[in-house]
Amino acid sequence: MKKRIFKSGDRGKADHGWLIARHSFSFANYYDPEKIRFGTLRVLNDDIVKPSMGFGKHPHDNMEIVTIPLKGELAHEDSTGNKEVIYADEVQIMSAGSGLTHSEFNNSETEEVNLLQIWVFPKVKDIEPRYDQKKFNPEDRYNKIQTIVSPEKNENTLWINQNAYFSLSDLDKDLKVNYKIKSKGNGVYVFLIEGKAEIDKDILDKRDAAGIEEADNIEVKALENSRLLFIEVPMN
Repeated sequence: MKKRIFKSGDRGKADHGWLIARHSFSFANYYDPEKIRFGTLRVLNDDIVKPSMGFGKHPHDNMEIVTIPLKGELAHEDSTGNKEVIYADEVQIMSAGSGLTHSEFNNSETEEVNLLQIWVFPKVKDIEPRYDQKKFNPEDRYNKIQTIVSPEKNENTLWINQNAYFSLSDLDKDLKVNYKIKSKGNGVYVFLIEGKAEIDKDILDKRDAAGIEEADNIEVKALENSRLLFIEVPMN
């Protein structure tokens, strides 16, 4: 197993007043040559957006963009005609493909929204832009692993244009889960959303992460009640 620990406090930070963002990888004005990407995982931003504020229309192309609201509600609108609101326990995916524009705003006038936005390089470039979102039952990740994004087109997960998998787990204190690599040669970026956990004798605190390569499975033990995000991606 090859493993690298990424501490929450070492992430990049941007405070724009209406937006407080933490960057796991180089993004915008934050640049760290040691944190460009993890395989095909390019961006993991942890954003808090003030009420009624957000990102105006801006372009994307050839990127798979996954948005996971942790708290609050996010309004999405794009140039392909999609206009939706995403809530906690829902996940959104947008294949920017050959190009589109979109905007994202906090849909509440009183409450902040906290979201993870994750970018993955696509497997096939210049596909037709595509949007989807899905609500997931939190009971299906209670002390087990719930896959939410996969390259397989089925009704249980959101489809991604890459050999990548996203999974969540809500784990009670002192319990373990064993994440099995789904595609040989992939690595897994384990992001601790909440709690405290142990991976191979390394301790992760809230918003810490572990980038793991050359492993067939990964055992995680919760030292407190914890929520984990597993992002499995090709490493080339």
